Amino acid sequence: MVKFIKLVGLLVPLLIGDIAYAARIENQIAVFNALEKITATTEIIEININETKKFGVFEITPRICYTRSKTERPKTTSFIEIDEVSTDGNDIKRVFTGWMFASNPGLHGVEHPVYDIWLVDCKNPVTK
Repeated sequence: MVKFIKLVGLLVPLLIGDIAYAARIENQIAVFNALEKITATTEIIEININETKKFGVFEITPRICYTRSKTERPKTTSFIEIDEVSTDGNDIKRVFTGWMFASNPGLHGVEHPVYDIWLVDCKNPVTK
């Protein structure tokens, strides 16, 4: 019976054709929300891919930002590097390297005693 189930699992995709997957759209700008907790102020930060922008003690560098077409279920992701710069500017410490997901900001957002940063969107699709 197990062999039959495995065989059916292999044959079904051949019989019904290719399964359509939503294509990722590469974008030129990553959009973040940033919170400064002491004054409870938020800021929207737009950063070009592979450029660095400062927010508080952080230097934020998005490396890639993907979305899907408007007809697909939203899935916005970005690979980010965030460094914390000391107040004297002599010490830089990497506090985050990884993927952020706009649909679940609590999963991979940056939480700091004073600052929070999370991905909101991507803009300006790359034309190829």
